[in-house]
Amino acid sequence: MSDLSAFPITKRWPAKHPDRLQLYSLPTPNGVKVSIMLEEIGLPYEVHLVDFNKDDQKTPEFLSLNPNGKIPAILDPDGPGGKPLPLFESGAILQYLADKTGKLLPADPARRYQTIQWLHFQKGGIGPMFGQVGFFHKFAGKDFADKRPLERYVAESKRLLDVVEAHLAGRQWIMDDEYTIADISMLGWVRNLIGFYGARDLVAFDTLKQVPAWLQRGLARPAVQRGLDIPKRP
Repeated sequence: MSDLSAFPITKRWPAKHPDRLQLYSLPTPNGVKVSIMLEEIGLPYEVHLVDFNKDDQKTPEFLSLNPNGKIPAILDPDGPGGKPLPLFESGAILQYLADKTGKLLPADPARRYQTIQWLHFQKGGIGPMFGQVGFFHKFAGKDFADKRPLERYVAESKRLLDVVEAHLAGRQWIMDDEYTIADISMLGWVRNLIGFYGARDLVAFDTLKQVPAWLQRGLARPAVQRGLDIPKRP
């Protein structure tokens, strides 16, 4: 049995199955990237809820795993060389899990890097911009008298959606007919933008054709359906 006792995070979230990958997360657009990935690849894992309402992400135990205090994070008891590997940042975790299992990241070097470029596109553009739309449209920012920040982030989100719309023309997935971590990285964010954030009309989502069809295909996948609800919210 793997010994994870050297990692302080296991004091607050004890591992019932220390031989399995440990996931510390919340079902946010970033969090579900990893739960969807784990469901897709079928790698055994144990999930731990990081409750933001209790400021779990600010505790010394969680910060010992991710000093940035964000979810998701993992602790893999069977990392490189058979040694435990702690890892944070959703994009890095997706790439690590793809490399570990040989799944959902093309083996061909050129296509591999093309997939990774779209992963970075999500992390650098879609995530931050859609998140700002959520803040200024649904949360505290909606009460700001100055609407220029909202207008700026809506315009940029629409531009990013147009980029994906153009790219998906004639394609089923971001990488043609191959479903990859690039798709997984974006599905939760697009779903959140038009659903939880309530910005469907704001970004003129229904004027698009390719992105809604891609989203529907992605959300129909059983592993995606399961991953979107892991871990269960309190």
